[in-house]
Amino acid sequence: MTQPATTGLQLHSLIKDSGELELSLRQVPVAEPAADEVIIRVEAAPLNPSDFNLLFGAADMKTAKASGTAEFPVVTATVPAAAMPAMQGRLNQSMPVGNEGAGVVVKAGQSPEAQALLGKTVATFGGEMYSQYRCAKAAQCVALPADCTAADGAAIFVNPLTAVCMVDVMRKEGHKALVHTVAASNLGQMLIKLCQKENISLVNIVRSQAQVDLLKEMGAEWVCNSSSPNFIQDLTQAIAATGATLVFDPIGGGDLLTQVMAIMEQSLIKAEPYSRYGSATRKQAYLYGVLDRSPTTIRLNFGLAFGISGWLLTHYMQTLSASERAQMQAYVLANLKTVFAGHYTREVSLAEALHLDEIAIYSQRATGGKYLINPSKGLSA
Repeated sequence: MTQPATTGLQLHSLIKDSGELELSLRQVPVAEPAADEVIIRVEAAPLNPSDFNLLFGAADMKTAKASGTAEFPVVTATVPAAAMPAMQGRLNQSMPVGNEGAGVVVKAGQSPEAQALLGKTVATFGGEMYSQYRCAKAAQCVALPADCTAADGAAIFVNPLTAVCMVDVMRKEGHKALVHTVAASNLGQMLIKLCQKENISLVNIVRSQAQVDLLKEMGAEWVCNSSSPNFIQDLTQAIAATGATLVFDPIGGGDLLTQVMAIMEQSLIKAEPYSRYGSATRKQAYLYGVLDRSPTTIRLNFGLAFGISGWLLTHYMQTLSASERAQMQAYVLANLKTVFAGHYTREVSLAEALHLDEIAIYSQRATGGKYLINPSKGLSA
């Protein structure tokens, strides 16, 4: 068994009180594991949209500049003055980045649980994953099936569990179908496959005909193109056919949410007695991302039986029992290479992740442009 080095590289994000973002690689000591801990040599960690808030903060990445060396690159960018108040809680703190990832356990503490993971490929979630070595609690690690690589299991938490929890919300709140925007994303494609497996009606909203074609090839029944002149007509037909009264939206800005809720209301009032307060059936929207930072436009043209809330996976998971969480994780593992298979356009090292040309691509958060960081890329086996 290869022993970990005494130090390893780790990607850090720092926002200075001068209004400058600094991204850099730092040489940090590899901790000695406690009895219930393991040391993971990280081989795969996805760049999720949920990582970007910590990675970039409120910086304008169009102002990014490169310095440092090939081995230790440094990227700086300007944080607009208007955005600085929102960054007060993290000023002058150098923060390690990376929500989730996977790799091989190269050292373990003395507890039976930790020793059982030695030499195995595991996934974990808890931050600091853009690191060559990560010390983690054995209880927070999930051993991957023998036929799965670190890349296969690098993203078994954020996207798969988000999809599973979306379905859980739908069932617990009594909805019979749901709407998902940005449906051609990695998460969106997982949700499509999950709903197909569970026989759940799903309305998918995308932004181009190419994305329509992609999802149709996957077998998605209801796919609506927001850039099409027939979008409202198509969305009206899809919501009427499915009876969807729940929408998950990672966009946040603009008026798409109002459009969806208004169409839900129009479908409902046709089947209910007239009321000047609108339909009595509750319509629920959850905002779980801020891909569009422009103002969210809400026009109250969908009655008064509605809710619009923020939604975060970690918060929702905390409301579940230990047995529910275990069941969800087991479900994900059992379907890791089918329903929850992830797709990446490029694998980069830690240093390559700080190249300006790479940042320019993955910071766009474009559908089909997901990156995988391999912190061990270039290390000797």
